[in-house]
Amino acid sequence: MGKGSYEIVDESVTIVLPLPPAVLNPNGQHGHWARRAAALKKCRKLARKAVVDECIETGPWVQVKVKAIFFHKVKRRRDGSNFNTRMKGYFDGIVDAGLVVDDDAEHWTTLPPEFRIDKQVSRVEVMITRLT
Repeated sequence: MGKGSYEIVDESVTIVLPLPPAVLNPNGQHGHWARRAAALKKCRKLARKAVVDECIETGPWVQVKVKAIFFHKVKRRRDGSNFNTRMKGYFDGIVDAGLVVDDDAEHWTTLPPEFRIDKQVSRVEVMITRLT
């Protein structure tokens, strides 16, 4: 393979988290910085714990692709780029846990999100796949 090319390694993890709070929506009301900061901190902590609970011993992974699958109770149109932006706290928590070197463009590729319906449990499933 050429420089800058990666192939998927047979190693991945899926963590399940609550839907990121609406206060993190980049199109939301501005001026609620304290609530946004608290929400980001909580998301970061939840994601870190979810990764640590998986007991992955091969980290830190140098190159990953990440896909978020959002499950909502009601079907409606959703803006994928806004939802990926709301994931920033979760992504930082994954890095904090030591699974991935960093969430910058050199180490992390964020795939377009998927939206599905689950009338019972709203959530986001974050699939992290190691590349080499």
